[in-house]
Amino acid sequence: MTKDAPTGSLSTVRSATGGGTEGDTEGDTRPERLVTGGVPDVVAGGVPDVVPGGVLGEVADEAAGAAVAAGRPARPAFRLLVAAWLRRRFWRTVLFLTGGLTVKGKLPKGGCVVVANHSSHADTAVLLAALGVARAPRVAAAADYWFRNRVRRLVCSVLAAAFPVRRHGGGYSDLQDIAGPMLRAGHAVVVFPEGTRGAGRVGTFRRGAVELAVSNGVPVVPVALSGTAELLPKRGRLRPHAVRVRIGRPLADPDAGTARTAVLELLAECRPRDSRVRRRIARLAMSWTGLGLVAAWSFTEALSWPLLPELALAVLCVAAPRAGLRLTVSAAVASVAGGLVALALYSGTSVELPQPLTTTRMHTTAQNEIRSEGARAVRHQPASGIPYKVYAAEAGRAGVPAGEWVLRSTAARGERIVGVGLVLTLIGVLTQRWRRFFPQYLIFVGVAFVALFTLVIGSWQ
Repeated sequence: MTKDAPTGSLSTVRSATGGGTEGDTEGDTRPERLVTGGVPDVVAGGVPDVVPGGVLGEVADEAAGAAVAAGRPARPAFRLLVAAWLRRRFWRTVLFLTGGLTVKGKLPKGGCVVVANHSSHADTAVLLAALGVARAPRVAAAADYWFRNRVRRLVCSVLAAAFPVRRHGGGYSDLQDIAGPMLRAGHAVVVFPEGTRGAGRVGTFRRGAVELAVSNGVPVVPVALSGTAELLPKRGRLRPHAVRVRIGRPLADPDAGTARTAVLELLAECRPRDSRVRRRIARLAMSWTGLGLVAAWSFTEALSWPLLPELALAVLCVAAPRAGLRLTVSAAVASVAGGLVALALYSGTSVELPQPLTTTRMHTTAQNEIRSEGARAVRHQPASGIPYKVYAAEAGRAGVPAGEWVLRSTAARGERIVGVGLVLTLIGVLTQRWRRFFPQYLIFVGVAFVALFTLVIGSWQ
């Protein structure tokens, strides 16, 4: 993963032999660095002055040679496998919380070069979570950006399993010097052949990745990533979205063109399946109309409407979790506002709004609690099954002060709506990979609501 100059993207270095960025030279063989052991130093200009070939490469080659002599594929060192497992667990947890990850396919045994489409900074994290631990994936990163200071170098090395490669002159040599020993030691080396994050389409593949694989006698494995551009858009913020990864078979006769074609074919296979019903409801939830609908629903429920605002949130927040927070806050504020209006209407007047699906026993219980506790009685509402509008009406008849009522209602009714709304939003995030089942979810919600409503009303008869 290397950074393109205008945007700071993580992407593959354009190889000198692949018509890369301006400043690359054909077949760069200049003696421009010393090859030593250890970690690359960073010079004032931000470009590593030494490359970790030397001792580390000799050790890797020695381990690889021993594996070949024993008649088995080379395998990365145990400590590197442990580090890869920890990274995989970390990134899988992050992706689980942001919408989920679905992976199909696996890498071949032994070292390989992974070529993938590139549309987001999240691509590297997704690949580290998706590719097998046994191959201890490593990723090429732009030396002049991701390794230009100690903090970035540490974060990039630890969390992204990255190694530095120059973008301007000598990049392909860096790949050979650093990635070659890794490939021979059984690692999967990730390269993004587009050279930068794409803008909605898969760009032209550079040939450096294929030449790296051919020259080291390892296969090229195409991998398609879907959903990362929505998860972390270019110049955008992280937002919940499901991600899919398809790992293809090693290419029989690899070149840049066939690698791109293979990735495109895999990408067509891993497009997420969705429900048309969910998409329509999601558009409503993201609009001002949806926000107004939730507010009106919650406001009128505090006066007369029989259906809880949580029912609307159960549909809209799951369909569009990105809108979950604002829908939830809107519902909570509107509900408390409706309760305040109900308090005013019933206070010292003969107004009697229709309150369907309530019982005499509900009103009697709420009346007794308010006479005993005042506005604090509304704290019983979330767990009692008595509608909020019943407490608001009885509080108005009892002359409860408006300020105290708003305070107590916010603590009771508002907290419940916010809690339920946030849980539903989280459900929407975690179930994105199953969006095609949204119509069945709506049926389940409807049946469950009717059953629960019937049970509650029956218990208050």
